[in-house]
Amino acid sequence: MIRLFDFVLAFIGLVCFSPILLIVFLVGLFDTGHPIFIQKRVGRGQKAFNLIKFRTMSLDTRSVASHLANESSITKLGGFLRKTKLDELPQLINVVKGEMSLVGPRPNLFNQEELIEARERLGIYDALPGITGLAQIQNIDMSTPDLLAKVDREMIDTLSVRNYFKYIIKTVTGSGSGDAIK
Repeated sequence: MIRLFDFVLAFIGLVCFSPILLIVFLVGLFDTGHPIFIQKRVGRGQKAFNLIKFRTMSLDTRSVASHLANESSITKLGGFLRKTKLDELPQLINVVKGEMSLVGPRPNLFNQEELIEARERLGIYDALPGITGLAQIQNIDMSTPDLLAKVDREMIDTLSVRNYFKYIIKTVTGSGSGDAIK
C-alpha cells in the first residue's frame, strides 16, 4: 500500500512541481553551471543507487556527509534551496523509480562507516530509504549514527499509513531542518 502511495504522490508531485523544478534548474545553471547533483547512496539491501538532488554546494566540495561539509561550500541558491527543502524535489524521480520511498531512513553515503555499522546491527537496510522520516522531523542527522539508527528502527517498526502521512505533513509544514552544516 505504501509503495502505491509513494508512486502516486511522487508522480503527482513531479507533475505539479514541474514549473518549480524547471525554474530551479534554470537558476541553477547560473549558480554553478551544473544544477543537478547525483551521488551514489546506500539503498535497500545496501545496494547502490544514484540519488538525485539540486546542487546546493560548489562543484569542488568533497563528497562527505552534510554535517562534515563546510558552510562556505553552500552557494547562495543552495542556502535558499536547503532552507525551503526544494533541493529534495528531484528525489521524487528516485521514488517513482522505486529506489526510495517518501518516508524512510535517509540514504547515507558508502563512506559513513559508523552509520553503516549501526544501521546493519538494527536491520535498517531492509527498508527503502526515504526523503523524510521520524529522524528528520526530530532534527536528528547523520552526525549521531547510533541515535539515528535507533530512531530509524523505531520509525520502521511503527510505520503505518497514518504515520506515513504525518511525517510527510510535518516535513512540508517545516518540522526539521535537515542535515546540519558546520
